[in-house]
Amino acid sequence: MSYLIQEIEVTQFLPTISLSENHTGVALILRRQDKPIGFFMQALPAKSVLTSETIMQIISNQVGKKIIEESIREELKVEAANYGDFPSLTVTICTKDRPDNLARCLKSLIKLQQSDLEAKPRFEILVVDNAPSNNSTKELVAALSTVSYVREPKPGLNFARNRAIQEANGEILAYIDDDVVVDRNWLNGLMEAWAENTSAGAFTGQVLSYALETEAQIVCEQRGGFRKGFDKIRFGQTLPDNPLYPCGAGVFGVGCNMAFRREILIKLGGFDEALDAGAALPGGGDHDMFYRVVRAGYILVYEPLYLVYHEHRRDYAGLKRQYSRSWGLGFTSYITKCYLSDPSQRQKLRHLILWWFNYELRQLSESLLGKHPLSPNILLAELLGGITGLLGEYSRSKKRTEKIIRQLS
Repeated sequence: MSYLIQEIEVTQFLPTISLSENHTGVALILRRQDKPIGFFMQALPAKSVLTSETIMQIISNQVGKKIIEESIREELKVEAANYGDFPSLTVTICTKDRPDNLARCLKSLIKLQQSDLEAKPRFEILVVDNAPSNNSTKELVAALSTVSYVREPKPGLNFARNRAIQEANGEILAYIDDDVVVDRNWLNGLMEAWAENTSAGAFTGQVLSYALETEAQIVCEQRGGFRKGFDKIRFGQTLPDNPLYPCGAGVFGVGCNMAFRREILIKLGGFDEALDAGAALPGGGDHDMFYRVVRAGYILVYEPLYLVYHEHRRDYAGLKRQYSRSWGLGFTSYITKCYLSDPSQRQKLRHLILWWFNYELRQLSESLLGKHPLSPNILLAELLGGITGLLGEYSRSKKRTEKIIRQLS
């Protein structure tokens, strides 16, 4: 099972797309003047042909309204963002024993780091090697003159993220995961988000699939993947029609593509090292920071042009672990932490937990009836992971984290 991923520029002549005998579907990344405006995927028989007329109908159905909105914006001559005052930037990749993924990520990032108009790099790249088992990452980075390296011995993603806060020189600190590739407009997207929202404290961006080569990757994307839409969003202290805001921090974005003012991360005390704490609790740290930024009174901006491509788990075992540990367990551990640390939001948090259970049970029922892309065992794993999180996992993680700090500090 494999889907062909194809970019379509809607302002140019539309192509005819022919699938090979190995393709069982197609995924279209729709752009207007190189800006991503939509995503579409569909299962198709092998060797199918999508004519330009078919593609035009897909564009009309999927992004017709978006194209009109962008055209009106141009006609009104909305003032272009001024990038001249963009702050200094450090881009951090926290990694552990995945040099091949890291090399691919760095290759895409270094292309944006170099400028024909400037002799010096446009931004700093910092690799944080988290409790590595060998020197492969260090050796990889040593061969790259514009990339810095630091080793963080304490295992856990949030330990690595906090080490980046200490080591970074940039006023803006961006985090990307080692299993992403940045889009050619990634830096422009972050700069545009900043120029339009200079008072913002945090930024998140769009995440699309890097590959749809296995059934696990395809069903993950069919459920929605990591996508957060193609509209700019400025998150403040309230969000209309969302009575649980800001507790459902999944609306803000994804940790594999996020950026913050470094001074705000310092003021907030950095990332909570009991979340995103390694294999035992590999989630919740990004949601917790998004929530804390907004609760502290800062603006968080979502910008779809600030785009990366994420390589989803290739097999069902990896996908099941992600749903169970990163998403189920991580989400409810984050909720537990908020409940303990932010009493004023407890009523919303209780309602959020009830909503989450209803949502999970509804999806499980749909799956049992064959009406959901994910199998029942994966959805059940997510539900059971969430229940485990509610039964004290955050407190257990804090004890494990304190032990690590005592042993390795």
